[in-house]
Amino acid sequence: MIRIRNMYKIYTMGDVEVRALNGINLHIKPKEFVSIIGPSGSGKSTLMNMIGCLDTATSGDYWIDGIPVENMSEDDLAALRNEKIGFIFQGYNLLPKLSALENVELPLIYRGISPSRRRELAEAALVRVGMESRMHHKPKELSGGQQQRVAIARALSNKPSLILADEPTGALDSKTGIEVLQMMKDIHAEGNTVVLITHDSKIAAHAERIVTISDGQITSDTTSKEGIEA
Repeated sequence: MIRIRNMYKIYTMGDVEVRALNGINLHIKPKEFVSIIGPSGSGKSTLMNMIGCLDTATSGDYWIDGIPVENMSEDDLAALRNEKIGFIFQGYNLLPKLSALENVELPLIYRGISPSRRRELAEAALVRVGMESRMHHKPKELSGGQQQRVAIARALSNKPSLILADEPTGALDSKTGIEVLQMMKDIHAEGNTVVLITHDSKIAAHAERIVTISDGQITSDTTSKEGIEA
């Protein structure tokens, strides 16, 4: 599903060279549930941007679902993101003037799906996350947990190959956070590849595999007993 080979991301700040990614090699198989963990400044957010095709590397190779990414144009990258990746963010990233249903429909509009079909897919995704009774509510009328459920529905609506979740429980209370993590496990159990970005080892342990990054390098890649048994 994901293959990264010898990836570098280098920023130049005056006379200082900052290696946000310093020779990353990473393979993630289809249908794996992997967490990428590291403290602030470790490079995990940069790596997430690379996996999500939100940024391009200084050097190195990246394939997603067998497709080489490194030489793609911005338009091609945008099309790839919309087709292959469902994003879940800590801040939900819902448009405030749109209803839950309209927010979930957005990526389907960008794909050129007909109005009737995208309505059908969006409604199904909202039912999937238990938000069928709140479809026509705007974000300000929803709790944090409900907003995140809408964001998850939006990520699922396009039936992507990869779910990329960036600190999905970071803005939630512990009870709601557990519910969202269970939803991540359910999504994985249904056959999706899930990559979870976090700084919290307890959150990371819910995945089957934990990749630790520090100073732009992968320092460990281990199996999570808790994640496998869950």
